[in-house]
Amino acid sequence: MAVWDDVLPEEDRLVFEAAGWGKEVGFGARPVLLVVDVIYNFVGDRPEPILESIKKWRYSCGERGWEGVGQLQRLIAAAREREVPIVYTGMDRRPDGFDQGAWNWKSHRAAEASDIRGSLGNEIVAEVAPRPQDIFFVKDKPSAFHGTHLLDYLIYLGADTVITTGTTTSGCVRASAVDAAQYNFRSIVPEECVWDRSTISHKVNLLDIQMKYGDVKATDEVIAYFRSLPQRPCGDRTPTGKPNTDQEVPAA
Repeated sequence: MAVWDDVLPEEDRLVFEAAGWGKEVGFGARPVLLVVDVIYNFVGDRPEPILESIKKWRYSCGERGWEGVGQLQRLIAAAREREVPIVYTGMDRRPDGFDQGAWNWKSHRAAEASDIRGSLGNEIVAEVAPRPQDIFFVKDKPSAFHGTHLLDYLIYLGADTVITTGTTTSGCVRASAVDAAQYNFRSIVPEECVWDRSTISHKVNLLDIQMKYGDVKATDEVIAYFRSLPQRPCGDRTPTGKPNTDQEVPAA
C-alpha cells in the first residue's frame, strides 16, 4: 500500500491509470545523494511532539523529522560504503532577512531569530552531519538548484540520478526533485527519508512526484541499489576531501 492510498479518491486513481501516469523511471548508474536542509530548524533540538517543538523552532516537523533522520542515517551509511557523492544544503539568513525575499511574506513569525546566521537552528543535525569529502552549500529558495552550483556539480560528476532526501516533502524536497527531473536526471525520493510538518502535504506531494516526475521508493530499496553499485560510481571526479597539494596554505 502506497503512503498516499488513504487520501487518493478512486476517480483520481483511475484518471492517473487511464492517462498513463506513474511509470517508473528507474535507477541510473551514477547517482548523487542530495540531503536537503536536515538542520535543527526543521526537526527541533530534540525529538518531541510537533506542537511543542514549533513553539521554539517555527519550521519544525517534530518527532516525524527525527524518525526521518534515523532512516537517513542508514541511507547515508550505504552511500558512503560505495563512495556515492553526497550533497548537503542548508539555510543561513541575513539578520535583516533581505536574502529570504518573498519567504518573509508567508509567515507572521518570519522575524524570529531561529534561522539567522550563526544560529544552532542552521546546523546540520549531528547524526547525519557532512564529512570533509561531502559538498555543502546554503540556498535561499526551495529548490537546491535555484541560484546554486548544484547543476554544475552534477554535470562535472557525470551523474544521471539524483536521490533527494530531507525536508520538507511539500517544499524544498518537492522543488528539488522536480528540478532534478526538469534537468533530465532520474529523480528518486526515498519515502522514509523525507518528512513534512503536514501529513496531508507529505502524502499528496509524494503522489505528485510518483505520478509525474520521478520514483518514490522504499529506503530499503535505495540502500540495496547503492550496494549493487561499483565502488565510486561517479569515478575519479568524486570529491575526497583530501588536499590536492602539499604546499603550506598562506596565513590569512
